[in-house]
Amino acid sequence: MASQRQRAIGALGEAMQAYQRSTTAFDDVVGSALDLNPTDLRGLDWLVDGPKTAGELRDGTGLSSPATTALIDRLERKGFVQRVRDPGDRRRVLVEMTPDGAARVGAFYGPLVREGDALLVAFNDEQLEAMREFLVAARELTDRQRRAIRG
Repeated sequence: MASQRQRAIGALGEAMQAYQRSTTAFDDVVGSALDLNPTDLRGLDWLVDGPKTAGELRDGTGLSSPATTALIDRLERKGFVQRVRDPGDRRRVLVEMTPDGAARVGAFYGPLVREGDALLVAFNDEQLEAMREFLVAARELTDRQRRAIRG
């Protein structure tokens, strides 16, 4: 018979899996509304926190270099991104979201972020830090496993 802790861990795992499914389904609906495939939407997600080089985008998305170039070209044609010179090194080119692209994506994810912020009000600082630590560790685990699969 499973202990109370084993049941709690199992329930947490089930809740995480349900959350991942829900997030994927939400992203699918947003992608459809914006006429973007899942790879394009994932590329935009990597640009939310600021411009990236094509290499950084390639590494983040896990795409090959040619596929990353095709991704950038598609997003640029649709007005979501633009290529700009790196102000710190004019030889480098960065990819950044356009204001219009950020607004179009933000129209869907903004309400989710705002409502999510409201959910967190119920937790104290220690609980929030524990959640953050768990999510960082879980992401590191997933990244390690992804790298292992790739070889």
